[in-house]
Amino acid sequence: MMRPLPVILVMLLGWSGTAGAAPYGVARSAAPVLNSPAFSRIFGGADGRSLKTDRCGQVREMEFIALPGTVFRVRETLPGAGGAVYRVETDDYPAPAGVSLYVDSRFIELRDAQPPARSRILPPRERVIAALREAVGSPYVWGGNLREGALALFGTLYPAEASWDDRGKRRIALAGLDCSGLLYQATNGWTPRNTSQLVAYGTGVAVEGKSAREIAERLQPLDLLVWNGHVIIVLDRDTTIESRLECGRPGNGGVVRTPLRQRLAEIMRTRRPLDTWPAPGKRQGVFVVRRWYGL
Repeated sequence: MMRPLPVILVMLLGWSGTAGAAPYGVARSAAPVLNSPAFSRIFGGADGRSLKTDRCGQVREMEFIALPGTVFRVRETLPGAGGAVYRVETDDYPAPAGVSLYVDSRFIELRDAQPPARSRILPPRERVIAALREAVGSPYVWGGNLREGALALFGTLYPAEASWDDRGKRRIALAGLDCSGLLYQATNGWTPRNTSQLVAYGTGVAVEGKSAREIAERLQPLDLLVWNGHVIIVLDRDTTIESRLECGRPGNGGVVRTPLRQRLAEIMRTRRPLDTWPAPGKRQGVFVVRRWYGL
């Protein structure tokens, strides 16, 4: 009998699974997508109930949570502790340079033919704003874009939900939002998932050389104050909303509202406004304003 190759050797050889393996997959449910194939080390650990986090309580290996119906191109199949792990690509989340994406096979239904893209319907403006308001108080979760998290983790990578208290259940399910995940959740996955895309999303608002007061007067609800690494959403004429990571504080941060002019003044202590996102090498200490809804 031929023994299965160790994961490291498999990766070195570029093994792509069994002959004739399906080249596509569709997320059956909300599925965590990582930048590492080590699902069993991150979810479960030695006792089957652990979650590998950093000192701020974050799973830095998580890139995003794929919504049900997300289509993946399966590029490689690796053996995992409880089943295969797929190296994938998806139009829903263009991976940053040098980053590979992985998803556990138990969250994916394989297809031989290319499936239709996930259905996207942008909610009405009022519903997007209401969803943002409803998210206030949600915890910050690195890579998080669902307030309820990925509940399918229970019964797959963890025991059934009944064995967890509410706090433990939410932590294990990665229930919470990061900055761009807050917008992604409120728009039902319509908007780009990363700030690296949001800096050029929609159309720019002319803010270069303007004061905080002048910028505030130009803003509309759902405009984005954004740079590569963080996004702040204009909630209304007087308020912004964002999800902040505040390591060391109770809860390590989360979704908060701040007066618009106050937040602009805070940003402009260290960043200057530009009309368009600059070329590589000139991106430090700047931000842009992007208008996208209704365009």
